Amino acid sequence: MKTILGPVAALALVACGGDGPAEEAPEASDGAAFEEGAMPVPVMGEEVRIVAFGDSLFAGYNLPEPDGYPEKLEGALRARGINARVIDAGVSGDTSRAGRDRLAFILEGQEETPDLFILELGGNDLLRGISPEETRANFEAMLTTLREAGVPVLIMGMRSPPNYGPEYSAAFDAIYADMAEQFDTELIDFWLEDIYAKPELFQSDRIHPTAEGIEALVASTVDEVAAALPEKADS
Repeated sequence: MKTILGPVAALALVACGGDGPAEEAPEASDGAAFEEGAMPVPVMGEEVRIVAFGDSLFAGYNLPEPDGYPEKLEGALRARGINARVIDAGVSGDTSRAGRDRLAFILEGQEETPDLFILELGGNDLLRGISPEETRANFEAMLTTLREAGVPVLIMGMRSPPNYGPEYSAAFDAIYADMAEQFDTELIDFWLEDIYAKPELFQSDRIHPTAEGIEALVASTVDEVAAALPEKADS
């Protein structure tokens, strides 16, 4: 298990194979986390399929479709030469229970078994005051399904706002690391960490990132996503 550690912080401030022929790499502007002045790497190798499964933070709430996290992540990975296809399976408003209910449908709808499943849920559980025990049970059910399907998982962790109280926060915050350890998955401890204290990177609701905020999130997480991919992505 690989954990990216960070401080306990408020949720979005105070709310929420064989090688194939080389392909033309995207322009630098098509992928976040592409260093200025660096030359694109030709996209090569077998396609890796990533399912980005989450709520409005993946669905790109109030943003044009090309500016969502899954779309920008795909561009950033391809700019690194990884033949990635990121499937946007984010649904605004989804709680962990809603994700649990639609997980089997999403998996059955894939043409092939995903090479990586990015699990990003829990923010709406916080906003609705759902008990950490229920959230934990839903994550356990989803991760059991994914393990039985043989799908590698990267969990995008969340953090409870301090105004929820120390008991609730401790119970909620522990879910992600505990689940990552129990199911031997990759984990980014708090995936909004690099932007949560920068209000200019959030929309007026102070919950959802702007397009610039999404760029910053991709830049801060693309290394961990690339490291979680199966070895064929590096060929």
